[in-house]
Amino acid sequence: MDEEYDVIVLGTGLTECILSGLLSVEGKKVLHMDRNDYYGGDSASLNLTQLYRKFRPNQDPPAELGRDRDYAVDLVPKFIIASGELTKILVHTDVTRYLEFKQIAGSFVYRDGKISKVPSTEMEALKSPLMGLFEKRRAKNFFQFLQNWRDDDPATHQGIDLDKDSMKTVYEKFGLEPGTQDFVGHAMALHLDDDYITKSARPTYDRIILYTSSMARYGKSPYIYPLYGLGELPQSFARLSAIYGGTYMLDKPVDEIVTDSNGMFVGVRSGDETVKAKQVVGDPSYFGAGKATPDGGKMRVVEEGKVVRAICILKHPIPGTEDSDSVQIIIPQNQVKRRNDIYIAMVSSTHNVCSKDVYIAIVSTIVETDKPELEIRPGLDLLGPIYDKFVSVSPLYTPTADGRADNIFITRSYDATSHFETVVEDVHEVWKRVVGKDLVLKKREVEVEQ
Repeated sequence: MDEEYDVIVLGTGLTECILSGLLSVEGKKVLHMDRNDYYGGDSASLNLTQLYRKFRPNQDPPAELGRDRDYAVDLVPKFIIASGELTKILVHTDVTRYLEFKQIAGSFVYRDGKISKVPSTEMEALKSPLMGLFEKRRAKNFFQFLQNWRDDDPATHQGIDLDKDSMKTVYEKFGLEPGTQDFVGHAMALHLDDDYITKSARPTYDRIILYTSSMARYGKSPYIYPLYGLGELPQSFARLSAIYGGTYMLDKPVDEIVTDSNGMFVGVRSGDETVKAKQVVGDPSYFGAGKATPDGGKMRVVEEGKVVRAICILKHPIPGTEDSDSVQIIIPQNQVKRRNDIYIAMVSSTHNVCSKDVYIAIVSTIVETDKPELEIRPGLDLLGPIYDKFVSVSPLYTPTADGRADNIFITRSYDATSHFETVVEDVHEVWKRVVGKDLVLKKREVEVEQ
């Protein structure tokens, strides 16, 4: 391997594949390596045999679950917000031509022991069982205020400055009850915890508008999901990279990150071959996640917590969701006396990810105690009888340095959220550090085909 590359990308998780696709389009010479023999890394979709082999090496999947090839079970469940950042990247890169999407049927929130649909319009707010009569009126005024807001028209501001005033101030102005604040902040603005309440209202306003505009796009829910599972996303960006000259090597062990005497990145060693490049981008597992790196150097990533996920196989839709074939349910932390929300994502055979009459529900949250499985119990309890479940606890790693000093750029682990907005934030941040300028997505209005 005498060739020198601009960038070596390690790992085929979604973040890495988006970056290698975008870097290839930018004209960079990219080599993409993965130690696994499948795409997707931590964000892969597994067939039934792979799923059982990963969690229970000595057990074959039950025959009654159907054919192996009918399954594509996501290890990290996330939905795509219809008007969100990932959709913009898919449209900008034209990756949509490799994928088909289907809408997620419903978006629900847990409140006072039961689940209800998340209202996203004034009309839905008026019909919602989540609020009493007077609260509905207050919520209607709040939603109208958000929809009518124009930055350049002070008459629409009602005395509020979104950049200076906190979300707490906005909630108080409209007199919204804590329960309403819960579903607005967590099920619509999709905040992970309540820290947002004391911060400037602008980011929360932007998030609610994103949710309602995504909702307006197709009705029913603001989320879409690729047929055949999320593993299709990294593969589609890999295809994009290949079209622009990117080179892919799966099943390739990475034995050492080679640096020079100053600690600058030189190349990657696999066995007795070393391939050179100017920069390396990779997921934390290639940089000694939590330990000294293979180059014997300093700690490059630190653990910032853990995520617990339970992949559950069901033989029925989730009770109380109007028999929806796919849903997102958010359990705001206040409802279950926690610091972090619990997320439930469910898909089914309509998304070509499992056999007919089988449903795959994944419950996840950030770990807060030494008994992670007990922490997701409120979510598991909503699922009804569980045919089988696979529980994993994964560390959340974050890089200790931005990479500019040694040309080693490390992405973050996938969090517990049930959407891709935080993944795309990481893509934007890493891109800026690697390329030295902001990632600008051209506006190309293309409807994601239903």
